[in-house]
Amino acid sequence: MAELSSNWKKLQARLNPGKQTQRPSLKRNAEDETSSTSKLPKFSAKASPRPTQSLNTKVKRIANMGGVHSSGVGDESNTGQSPSIGLWATDRGVSSEALADAYGLGIKESSVTVASYNDRVNHGRSCNVDVGKYVGLDCEMVGVGQGGHESALARISLVDFHGRQIYDSYVKPRERVTDWRTAVSGVSQREMRFAREFEEVQREVYDIIEGRILVGHDIKHDLDALKLSHPPRDIRDTAKHHAFKKYGHGRKPSLRVLARELLATEIQEGPHSSTEDARVTMLIFRKYKPSFDTEHANRYQQRTPPTTTRKSKKHRRKQ
Repeated sequence: MAELSSNWKKLQARLNPGKQTQRPSLKRNAEDETSSTSKLPKFSAKASPRPTQSLNTKVKRIANMGGVHSSGVGDESNTGQSPSIGLWATDRGVSSEALADAYGLGIKESSVTVASYNDRVNHGRSCNVDVGKYVGLDCEMVGVGQGGHESALARISLVDFHGRQIYDSYVKPRERVTDWRTAVSGVSQREMRFAREFEEVQREVYDIIEGRILVGHDIKHDLDALKLSHPPRDIRDTAKHHAFKKYGHGRKPSLRVLARELLATEIQEGPHSSTEDARVTMLIFRKYKPSFDTEHANRYQQRTPPTTTRKSKKHRRKQ
């Protein structure tokens, strides 16, 4: 066996001159692994690995672009498309900026994906939303009186400039309901078990909209149902905007028609959602805000701003 081993060594030396024919020992292997490991770069505790930095940079870049394609949205939006999600689809002619702002996408300090996913029916006041200058409002009505032809408040929703839910509540009508209008309003007697008293809702809504610009569609009926008034100077009504009159053919255009004509989107195909309608109204206003601003400036630039305090109202009556 030793002679065979010697011949094998001679053969290897002839075929591979200059190479070491002896196998390295296990000890040598261990030493080589130790030396090679010591040559690897070391990461300090303060420095994060490069792949993590690249990912963060990519997320920030997407957020700055509007966040429409952010990873937080992709998985959820593909699992099942709700009417609210379809409403803001980018292939509907709505800009990515409007989409991102309306649903709060791309906000770095928030994990908000789609505002409709965060909607909570009858939740009351949302504590995690800082209300800004603009508030969108929409109400659902039920019928009262003989034949149910008169309207009474049954649900109210408020959203902010970015479409996020501020307030949502069912409201107990103060009169006996003779027509629930469930097919349109989405409200039935079952929801009234969890509804709030009218006075409570009225007070909370007043606290939210006071001193702010109110955005709505044919908003006079909503304010009448709430038994509230708001300075006309601080109202933006999509049903009365001069640029939209052509869609009404001599009458006030409906919100459904404006959504179809201006957003290329169908809404209210089933029972209405006051939150979604308020969000649609706000998006229409935002998309055409320069036109609203121009109309408002032309109408009120020569007038003194109205005051809203009770004291000043009494003072004006005396004059």
